Amino acid sequence: MRVTWREKNARQWISELSDRIGAAGWATLALTPALAAEVDQHGAAVRDILLLGVEGVGTVGAVVLLAAYGRGLLDNALESDWTPTSWLGVRLMAVCQLAHVHDAKPLTDSVSALPKLT
Repeated sequence: MRVTWREKNARQWISELSDRIGAAGWATLALTPALAAEVDQHGAAVRDILLLGVEGVGTVGAVVLLAAYGRGLLDNALESDWTPTSWLGVRLMAVCQLAHVHDAKPLTDSVSALPKLT
Protein backbone atom coordinates (compact mmCIF):
# COMPACT_ATOMS: atom_id res chain seq x y z
CA MET A 1 0.00 0.00 0.00
CA ARG A 2 1.36 3.36 -1.03
CA VAL A 3 1.03 6.02 1.64
CA THR A 4 1.07 9.59 0.46
CA TRP A 5 2.73 12.44 2.28
CA ARG A 6 -0.72 13.87 3.02
CA GLU A 7 -1.92 10.62 4.57
CA LYS A 8 1.19 10.30 6.71
CA ASN A 9 0.78 13.87 8.00
CA ALA A 10 -2.94 13.34 8.57
CA ARG A 11 -2.28 10.18 10.60
CA GLN A 12 0.32 12.02 12.66
CA TRP A 13 -2.08 14.91 13.32
CA ILE A 14 -4.88 12.51 14.34
CA SER A 15 -2.45 10.70 16.64
CA GLU A 16 -1.42 14.00 18.27
CA LEU A 17 -5.09 14.95 18.67
CA SER A 18 -5.81 11.60 20.31
CA ASP A 19 -2.89 12.20 22.67
CA ARG A 20 -4.26 15.66 23.41
CA ILE A 21 -7.62 14.14 24.35
CA GLY A 22 -5.60 12.03 26.74
CA ALA A 23 -6.05 8.82 28.64
CA ALA A 24 -8.57 10.46 30.97
CA GLY A 25 -10.76 11.52 28.04
CA TRP A 26 -10.70 8.08 26.43
CA ALA A 27 -11.32 6.38 29.80
CA THR A 28 -14.31 8.65 30.42
CA LEU A 29 -15.66 7.72 27.01
CA ALA A 30 -15.23 3.99 27.65
CA LEU A 31 -16.94 4.18 31.06
CA THR A 32 -19.78 6.57 30.26
CA PRO A 33 -22.50 5.15 27.99
CA ALA A 34 -24.14 8.56 27.48
CA LEU A 35 -20.86 10.07 26.29
CA ALA A 36 -20.20 7.07 24.04
CA ALA A 37 -23.65 7.54 22.48
CA GLU A 38 -22.96 11.24 21.98
CA VAL A 39 -19.62 10.48 20.29
CA ASP A 40 -21.38 7.96 18.02
CA GLN A 41 -23.93 10.62 17.04
CA HIS A 42 -21.18 13.14 16.34
CA GLY A 43 -19.34 10.50 14.30
CA ALA A 44 -22.42 9.93 12.15
CA ALA A 45 -22.80 13.68 11.64
CA VAL A 46 -19.14 14.12 10.68
CA ARG A 47 -19.32 11.19 8.28
CA ASP A 48 -22.45 12.63 6.65
CA ILE A 49 -20.91 16.10 6.37
CA LEU A 50 -17.85 14.71 4.64
CA LEU A 51 -19.70 12.25 2.40
CA LEU A 52 -22.45 14.63 1.33
CA GLY A 53 -20.77 18.01 1.58
CA VAL A 54 -17.29 17.53 0.11
CA GLU A 55 -16.92 17.36 -3.65
CA GLY A 56 -14.58 14.63 -4.85
CA VAL A 57 -14.64 12.80 -1.52
CA GLY A 58 -13.89 9.51 -3.27
CA THR A 59 -10.49 10.71 -4.45
CA VAL A 60 -9.18 11.73 -1.01
CA GLY A 61 -8.20 9.33 1.75
CA ALA A 62 -10.60 9.26 4.69
CA VAL A 63 -7.87 10.05 7.21
CA VAL A 64 -6.92 13.15 5.20
CA LEU A 65 -10.54 14.35 5.11
CA LEU A 66 -10.99 13.73 8.82
CA ALA A 67 -7.75 15.46 9.79
CA ALA A 68 -8.66 18.47 7.65
CA TYR A 69 -12.11 18.59 9.23
CA GLY A 70 -10.67 18.35 12.75
CA ARG A 71 -8.09 21.05 12.04
CA GLY A 72 -10.86 23.27 10.70
CA LEU A 73 -12.82 22.79 13.91
CA LEU A 74 -9.83 23.82 16.01
CA ASP A 75 -8.91 26.73 13.73
CA ASN A 76 -12.43 28.15 14.03
CA ALA A 77 -13.09 27.25 17.66
CA LEU A 78 -14.26 29.96 20.00
CA GLU A 79 -13.15 27.95 22.97
CA SER A 80 -9.40 27.56 23.22
CA ASP A 81 -9.44 25.35 26.30
CA TRP A 82 -11.77 22.50 25.35
CA THR A 83 -12.35 19.33 27.33
CA PRO A 84 -13.29 15.82 26.17
CA THR A 85 -16.86 16.38 27.38
CA SER A 86 -17.40 19.77 25.71
CA TRP A 87 -19.12 19.89 22.30
CA LEU A 88 -15.78 20.44 20.59
CA GLY A 89 -14.11 17.67 22.57
CA VAL A 90 -16.86 15.19 21.73
CA ARG A 91 -16.68 16.15 18.05
CA LEU A 92 -12.90 15.71 18.01
CA MET A 93 -13.18 12.33 19.73
CA ALA A 94 -15.59 11.30 16.98
CA VAL A 95 -13.08 12.45 14.36
CA CYS A 96 -10.35 10.33 16.00
CA GLN A 97 -12.61 7.27 16.15
CA LEU A 98 -13.63 7.61 12.52
CA ALA A 99 -10.01 8.06 11.47
CA HIS A 100 -9.08 4.89 13.35
CA VAL A 101 -11.86 2.88 11.70
CA HIS A 102 -11.29 4.27 8.20
CA ASP A 103 -7.50 4.57 8.31
CA ALA A 104 -6.83 2.27 5.39
CA LYS A 105 -10.38 2.22 4.02
CA PRO A 106 -12.55 4.78 2.26
CA LEU A 107 -15.06 6.76 4.24
CA THR A 108 -18.44 5.02 4.06
CA ASP A 109 -21.92 5.69 5.30
CA SER A 110 -22.19 2.28 6.93
CA VAL A 111 -23.28 2.52 10.57
CA SER A 112 -21.55 -0.81 11.19
CA ALA A 113 -18.23 0.89 10.37
CA LEU A 114 -18.41 2.88 13.60
CA PRO A 115 -16.52 1.34 16.51
CA LYS A 116 -18.45 -0.17 19.37
CA LEU A 117 -17.24 0.79 22.83
CA THR A 118 -17.67 -2.06 25.27
